[in-house]
Amino acid sequence: MKVEQELIILGLLKDKPRHGYEIKKQIKEVISTFAALEVESIYYTLTLLEKKGFVQKIVSSQAHRPEKMTYSLTSKGEKRFQQLLAKSIITTQRPNFSLDVALYFLPYLPTDIAMHRLKGRVRLLAKVEEGLNQLAEELKAKSSYHLKSIVDHNLELLQAEKKFIQNIAAELEEQRISIPEWPLKS
Repeated sequence: MKVEQELIILGLLKDKPRHGYEIKKQIKEVISTFAALEVESIYYTLTLLEKKGFVQKIVSSQAHRPEKMTYSLTSKGEKRFQQLLAKSIITTQRPNFSLDVALYFLPYLPTDIAMHRLKGRVRLLAKVEEGLNQLAEELKAKSSYHLKSIVDHNLELLQAEKKFIQNIAAELEEQRISIPEWPLKS
């Protein structure tokens, strides 16, 4: 299980006890906008957290209805959440971008196709930027500082990427150059 996944699930349970479906829905609708987290099998992860003593499962049943499982954070889980949160703030793991891999092989694309794709990426980023700006305004009105901070961080990263791609496209267009080999050869 990934540390980020563990942090997110424990954090959601710190907020309040939840059903697995509620956790999955919160991750899909909110957290996945800023964290790359797949939620295909939330129950497997919850079972692992339960085995470690971080969460407690309470099973309830009503007449003629399937059993419902509610998960809550244990005191051990609370300590683990605090550890992960404190560690996460100072972790400086460099993100990996699929764009970097594409740029490495960019000389293999004809310039006109590369230009078309780069400009298309800028258009897509502009649409995402528009949505993030709208979300930032909504969050400002709701005084959700921590959520607005996440949106602002993503906006700044997106704007930096957009500017970077525009510069690469301009360089390719103006000079019709191919990107040279990496300078450090073994």
